[in-house]
Amino acid sequence: MAIKTSTAIKAAPWLLTVAIFLVWEIICSGLKIPDYLMPAPSAIWASGLEYGGPIMMHALQTLWTTLAGFALAVVVGMLLGLAVGASPLIYKATYPLLVGFNSIPKVAFVPVLVVWFGIGTIPAILTAFLISFFPVVVNVATGLATLEPELEDVLRSLGARRWQILVKVGIPRSLPFFFASLKVAITLAFVGSVISETVASNLGIGYLMMSASSSMNMPLVFAGLIVIGVMGVVMYELFALAEKRLTGWAHRNPNAPG
Repeated sequence: MAIKTSTAIKAAPWLLTVAIFLVWEIICSGLKIPDYLMPAPSAIWASGLEYGGPIMMHALQTLWTTLAGFALAVVVGMLLGLAVGASPLIYKATYPLLVGFNSIPKVAFVPVLVVWFGIGTIPAILTAFLISFFPVVVNVATGLATLEPELEDVLRSLGARRWQILVKVGIPRSLPFFFASLKVAITLAFVGSVISETVASNLGIGYLMMSASSSMNMPLVFAGLIVIGVMGVVMYELFALAEKRLTGWAHRNPNAPG
């Protein structure tokens, strides 16, 4: 029974996806919706095959800018999160600024980045960074803040210094929060890259979608959307797997007895 349940859980996302595309195809075909309004999955598939080369080229560009911005967000977010979580003074000083900065729509930064760096890859990387570093900061700082004061008191009574508590206990305790933030941050990084590509780039899936929409080639637009979604899901699953492997000790096994 447990094996059947596990198999059903693993198959559920695939079955739901197939069902959505089938219903989508039936609605578009039955109502004879024109492709320039809502293309059927079969038309999107045909467009993907027809423009496979350009889609791959632009997808690799988007993946590169996303991963570059994401890597920058991880480094800056981790360092800033450690500082914010370890020092109440830094927390009080920076948290209002971080929240206010995160409240600004990142698309508003794109024109500024274009003026500073020109049209191209750098604005896309920086937009991906700006939109994705905040979850890393918050989760790392939260992980450090959840360290019990009683545990800190015991460690200090045993002669541990503040930096030793941070390195040996605080950082390991914050790893589950850190990996949880990576799954959110990588999907946001894709959003940032595509936003910038639609406004200030001549490469990438965002640029491809804007070019296709200007000629009313909606199947190609939807093909671009699906490619972005697939890349986001793949990267999310990779970080979920890394989280499971590296921080499995922090999660209860739902199949374990008692």
